[in-house]
Amino acid sequence: MGIAPYEHPGEFLKSRGACVKEFENERKLEIRNLKNRKKGSGNGAVLRRMLRGSVRYFVICILSGVTFTALELIIPQILRLTVDSVIGDKPVSLPDALKSMWEGLGGAEYFRAHMGVLAAVLIGVGLLSAVFRYAMNLYSSIACETMVKTSRDLLYHQIERLPWCWHMKNATGDIIQRCTADVERIKTFFQEQFVSVFRIIVLIVLSLACMVAMNWRLSIIALVMFPIIILYSLLFHNKIRERFTDCDEAEGVLSTIAQENLTGVRVVRAFGREEFERERFETQNQEYTNLWVKLCYTLSQFWAVGDVTNCLQVMLVVVFGSILCVNGDMTKGEFISFAFYNAMLITPVRRLGRMISEMSKAGVSVDRLAEVLNAPVEEDAPGAKPAPMDKDISFAHVSFSYETGPEVLHDVSFTIPAGSSFGILGATGSGKSTLLLLLSRLYAPTKGKITVGGVDLASMPAKWVRENVGVVLQEPFLFSRTIEENIGITGATAEEIRAAAITACVDGDIRQFAKGYGTMVGERGVTLSGGQKQRVAIARTLTQKTPVIVFDDSLSAVDTETDESIRRNLSERVQGVTQILVSHRILTLLGCDRVLVLEHGRVKQLGTPEELLQQDGLFREIYQVQMAVGEEEPA
Repeated sequence: MGIAPYEHPGEFLKSRGACVKEFENERKLEIRNLKNRKKGSGNGAVLRRMLRGSVRYFVICILSGVTFTALELIIPQILRLTVDSVIGDKPVSLPDALKSMWEGLGGAEYFRAHMGVLAAVLIGVGLLSAVFRYAMNLYSSIACETMVKTSRDLLYHQIERLPWCWHMKNATGDIIQRCTADVERIKTFFQEQFVSVFRIIVLIVLSLACMVAMNWRLSIIALVMFPIIILYSLLFHNKIRERFTDCDEAEGVLSTIAQENLTGVRVVRAFGREEFERERFETQNQEYTNLWVKLCYTLSQFWAVGDVTNCLQVMLVVVFGSILCVNGDMTKGEFISFAFYNAMLITPVRRLGRMISEMSKAGVSVDRLAEVLNAPVEEDAPGAKPAPMDKDISFAHVSFSYETGPEVLHDVSFTIPAGSSFGILGATGSGKSTLLLLLSRLYAPTKGKITVGGVDLASMPAKWVRENVGVVLQEPFLFSRTIEENIGITGATAEEIRAAAITACVDGDIRQFAKGYGTMVGERGVTLSGGQKQRVAIARTLTQKTPVIVFDDSLSAVDTETDESIRRNLSERVQGVTQILVSHRILTLLGCDRVLVLEHGRVKQLGTPEELLQQDGLFREIYQVQMAVGEEEPA
């Protein structure tokens, strides 16, 4: 079915914009479905895996924090004792063991005459507290950085093992955002919030115990505020979590747009799409900003309620404490000490509320990482064994359909003799690339089977199959390394790299560069022409020395003469290798032993090029068209 041309460029822009919007809406719908699933399933196991290797550092950190807190709590008691029993004349109120020590040193008279001793004790407690605080911060950093390293290692290893279909469903920008921003957010929670939980619990329990011992009536004011703080924190928890989830997912979409445009900057500029892509980015960026403004509005309400509650608590303690002091129900030293404890409680209690909000954010990030770490990895069949791959390849009644689409291949059957050259021709969408994905075990047939030497591919390890099936793509991916490193990525020697480059007819081009094989290739091979990239990719595959080589229209960017030279070199220097060539160029396929013609996922023709030229069909039609536009058949 033909596609009607657009009468005006604006129609094309509107159409493309609608397609982009539709894709993004589908992505958002998928995200919503994920959000509606049961959260937290298996997240405990995910956290245990992330914390592997850092638990001992967290334990040291927690113990240091508890000790540091206990030392802090001693200081108000020293001040109370100094004001009431050293400066004042109130009898000393201490546990028996400490009271005996006090009396042994000379009692209040001695310390009244030697106030510097109490000052030295305060300094000593402060210094010791600082040492444990330093240890707490040090081991907190070590623990969290260890956790980050472990998490990133786990994610990278997991992503490498996930099936091809998973990568097709998840945008690169979103994956990167999960591996960076979400991991950092979890680290921040553990470093700033989780480690403080134990210290805060000890601080609250011991402070309240001291406050109750000094005046139980005034302590009620502080106790009454706790349920209020916990209650409003819980009320805000779900709203903060929901809005932060929206922000995190919007950031993933924004990262994807930026990644796509940076990667495809040449295409954007070549088609003059800067304005369109900028508007698309700004629209998503505005949506992301609006979501963060909503989140900040919610957080502002949360902290405003907290500030009012804490100020009210301080005011009530000061007012009622002053009344008790005036009435003689509380000493000045007890009031000063009580005020210290109350001030020490305010920040930790507020942090408990903050922990709940930060836990909401960290929980979203854990959910997002769990979606990656809990995703089913690619697994081989039980008892999978390597088998020789230099045998006949047979597709027996193979059908295939993607998860959400119609059947792409319909009852496809053919055999590729070992060591032969086999061509595949077909229109766009006829299933050519799908055949190659099946042969590489990136997908599995929904019906039928693929065998090599009579052994089903499904019964072989996927790694073994891919090590023995070399693939050269139409749009090859080159790393930001030297040409030599790109070709020799398989571990080939300098001699093997040069020989492969000569076979791929790219050696001459490389030697013309100022640094030769040491020339740096830009991101995704941007510094090379399309034909040079394809030939470098061919050379790279040749160094792999596989018994099967697949060329997925990988000679489309080279001229006819170079195409013919490469095929001649392959036939002369690569002996006994099964070559599968997908191409739209008939001259490329004329040198094949047999050619398969696909149409709408079905086998329409199969035979030698000479036989197909004698038959009515797509092969002869394309041959006649290409000959008519000036391509000459090689001698």
